[in-house]
Amino acid sequence: MTLNVAVLGYRFMGKAHSNALARLPMFFPDAPDVHRHTLIGRNEEALASAADELGFEHTATDWESVVDEVDAFYNLGPNHIHAEPSIAALKADTPVFCEKPLAPTLDEAEKMRDAAADSDAIAGCAFNYRFVPAIQYAKGLIDDGTLGEIRHVRGSYMQDWLTDADAPWSWRNDAELAGSGALGDLGAHTIDLARFVVGDVAGDIERISGNLQTFVAERPVEGTDETRPVTVDDAYSAQATFENGAMGTFEASRVADGHKNDHTIRIHGSEGSLRFSLERLNELEYKGADHRGYETILMTDADDPYLDHWWPPGHVLGWEHTFVHENYEFLSAVRDGVAFSPSFEDGYAVQQILDAIERSDDSGEWVSL
Repeated sequence: MTLNVAVLGYRFMGKAHSNALARLPMFFPDAPDVHRHTLIGRNEEALASAADELGFEHTATDWESVVDEVDAFYNLGPNHIHAEPSIAALKADTPVFCEKPLAPTLDEAEKMRDAAADSDAIAGCAFNYRFVPAIQYAKGLIDDGTLGEIRHVRGSYMQDWLTDADAPWSWRNDAELAGSGALGDLGAHTIDLARFVVGDVAGDIERISGNLQTFVAERPVEGTDETRPVTVDDAYSAQATFENGAMGTFEASRVADGHKNDHTIRIHGSEGSLRFSLERLNELEYKGADHRGYETILMTDADDPYLDHWWPPGHVLGWEHTFVHENYEFLSAVRDGVAFSPSFEDGYAVQQILDAIERSDDSGEWVSL
């Protein structure tokens, strides 16, 4: 069975997912055959060049003509165009894979979740960090009770690409286009990881408080003498309480000088702790109840999650491999007609928490979920 795939967007995420589609037949022989059918964008000249580079047979400047003509539709555009094309594809019963956050607002995310529930097609939200081998291994340890009762869940995502006040304005600095700043861009990943790794043991987040801050009020528009206002947050922090009583602390920043893509998660339980950093994504640090300190586990053995598809033990993977893993799982689910997670329901659950953090920042009070 060959799946015809259409992709909306050909820049950062378009390249990441297109690379993953190209790698599948080489390293995952049990994956479905994939035909990179149509690449969708606005600029015909740039689109034609990108289609040639990324291996797509056709191009289109309107998604409406494509969503009911393919076997899977990838929505990798900016946040403000996640809802309409994805909903249209689901109404046509075309499986959808949509980048995170699911939508700029909770209302739009709810409409997307409802469209997925009403469709016979699979709808996946692209939280690629679930598919890091170390994260999969960590979840297994927690689910098996190795850490005992979960007491602390700590997540941090630090970047520095907006530290300079003269860094140019982009759609990610606009509330109408992005929804939020570091909160939705980075915090969505952290919140989803927390739900994924400890949710089956610690339960859902029951209440949360949040603080958002914008440090640079306006930024220059590249190639002009103009500036535009920044209407989203540069950084956020939050405190949360899980169903079992565990404490959650989350933060993200796009102005944390010295941090390029520093996503960390720390889990502390009554019988041990785990520590993971994306900047060392082949390692998981584990402290058992009878250990004096952490030991570092190199996640490259053949029996570690996904590693049997790649290189001999000791040969590390990279960020791009997480996209191969999630594309393998999503497209296999499409072929086999089975459920896929993270789903639009998962994306909506994350959006509820992001929305609650914003409401807490507005009110100065804890928000119940």
